[in-house]
Amino acid sequence: MFSLMVGFSSCAQCSKAGNEVKADTVLVDSAAVDSTVATGLVVENLISMDRQQMYNQYAKDYRWFESCILLKDFLDEDCDGTVAGVSNIFQVVEESEDGKTFDVHVVMFAHTPDTAAVEVVHSFWVEDLPMENEAIKVTFKEAFEKVMAVNYPKPHSQHVVLRKQLGLIDANPQYIFGNTEAQLYVDAVTGAVTDKNPVFPEDVKLAKPLGEWP
Repeated sequence: MFSLMVGFSSCAQCSKAGNEVKADTVLVDSAAVDSTVATGLVVENLISMDRQQMYNQYAKDYRWFESCILLKDFLDEDCDGTVAGVSNIFQVVEESEDGKTFDVHVVMFAHTPDTAAVEVVHSFWVEDLPMENEAIKVTFKEAFEKVMAVNYPKPHSQHVVLRKQLGLIDANPQYIFGNTEAQLYVDAVTGAVTDKNPVFPEDVKLAKPLGEWP
């Protein structure tokens, strides 16, 4: 299951969780698994479910950084948008009892049609801005439909990530479809589609704009 989480999250550079100390794998309770199966891997339902679990445990003291979607098929082949897996990435900062030290943990939820699990890593997340207070208006299904409708070549990839990337320009959260070779960006607020990374000017050249995607 940990390999599955890494597979989902690597589309947005899972190595961004730095200085790993330890990892504890815990199965989500049966109610969460039943809910995952019942939703048929609806991305928004899984995000809401995981955010609720984070709120229940940490109240408002959590940050939502990414949601990674694994498609059943490659975008440039016969792809109907069926979701094979979803991974949601959060971070929490916990203060010690004496108030002198802080612990930072990255919490990674992974969902498949049959299972749900959570990985808690004593680490921190970088390269993204938090999204818990962002007004995300475009659903994953709508973003997929917009990507398939535009006259851009489709990346040979099964990966999509919803993130608010840290860059030179402040941009809305984006659904990013693709890999290191090609990407399509869908603005999660306006629905605008582009093949250019909105957070970096076109004259800035990046070797790997999305990190180590598979």
